[in-house]
Amino acid sequence: MKYVVIIGDGMADRPINELGGKTPLQKASTPNMDSMSVSGNPGRVRTIPMGMHPGSDVANLSILGYDPQLYYTGRAPLEAASIGVSLSGSDVAFRCNLVTLRFGDDGSSAVMEDYSSGHISTEEGRELIRDLDRRLGTEAIRFYPGVSYRHLMIWSGGPPDVQCVPPHDIIGRDIADYLPAGEGENVLRKLMNDSVAILGGHPVNIRRAENGNNPGNSVWFWGQGRKPALPTFREKYSLSGALISAVDLTRGLGIYAGFEILKVPGITGYLDTNYRGKAEAALKALKSTDFVYIHVEAPDEAGHSGNCNDKIRAIEDFDSFVVGPVMAGMKEFGEYRVLLLPDHPTPLELRTHTADPVPFVLFDSNSLQRNEGLTFDETMADRDGILIFEKGHTLMDYFIRGEASF
Repeated sequence: MKYVVIIGDGMADRPINELGGKTPLQKASTPNMDSMSVSGNPGRVRTIPMGMHPGSDVANLSILGYDPQLYYTGRAPLEAASIGVSLSGSDVAFRCNLVTLRFGDDGSSAVMEDYSSGHISTEEGRELIRDLDRRLGTEAIRFYPGVSYRHLMIWSGGPPDVQCVPPHDIIGRDIADYLPAGEGENVLRKLMNDSVAILGGHPVNIRRAENGNNPGNSVWFWGQGRKPALPTFREKYSLSGALISAVDLTRGLGIYAGFEILKVPGITGYLDTNYRGKAEAALKALKSTDFVYIHVEAPDEAGHSGNCNDKIRAIEDFDSFVVGPVMAGMKEFGEYRVLLLPDHPTPLELRTHTADPVPFVLFDSNSLQRNEGLTFDETMADRDGILIFEKGHTLMDYFIRGEASF
């Protein structure tokens, strides 16, 4: 038996007037996901435990079969693993976004204009972060470059419980009420202020402004935590595994789970990602491994930007170039199961994540269903007779073993 999980990050949404009361999933042309729904087992899963922040880190941890209430320590430690930064027991890793702040005329106020600095290129982002590390780094505090706008700050002996807000949650808002608060706030706020002075006139940002692109004119800290301790996927399920993602946090989860992290040229985490390459790499990996986890970030990014057309495009490309080829290629293996779902909703009207349950379909080559006319969208979650998992981490038990606590 071969197993594949396909994640359309943030794909679920809410009905919007622009689409005549439909969601992007309902509006998009998704023949491959619809075909899976007709022949598979539809269901609803709560990937975010009640009371926890609806981040992709929590959601994907849950989908992989790990109870976030037991194993979650923060987003940044996962990203540290992905970029090869080892954490000691006293280290606290912080996610360090390069963001665009829009300052008032007197410079005394600032609004979160863009959580991604216009999806700044990896090369530009790394140049900015390396300069910050040279200027602001100390024995206790270091900056590490990642991908695009997504970077890290490691604070040896830092406070894990300081309150930090994700920048994508406060688009268009004055940042004054969302700055770090609690133990260590003065250090973090000073670093952010100092970064503005360094980055504002940086040659990279001057060039970006000249080309009409948003500058990375500040850093923003969030998602902090210490190194987690997870049992490996093989220890849990006696299966070898591999993972494909353009996103550091998802790759970090895979590293802690003991997966092989598959390298696919041209994957970006955005609309221009190499969808086909992900599908091809997954099918190739299944020749020598039992389980592959495919994560596609593009729908989530479109949700954060609030762009309806981009989200529909991302969903359609996901269906055409990932779901379709994977389902066609799986036939080579005879017996197989495929699990398809969003990790969480990213509603266009909110431009951030929610903790609402999400629809899923579980396709089993040995147990074909006949759900005539069923399409893959949010309405699946309200049907009678579907599989329902209120504890998201138990879905993986059911997917692999056919058993779970409902």
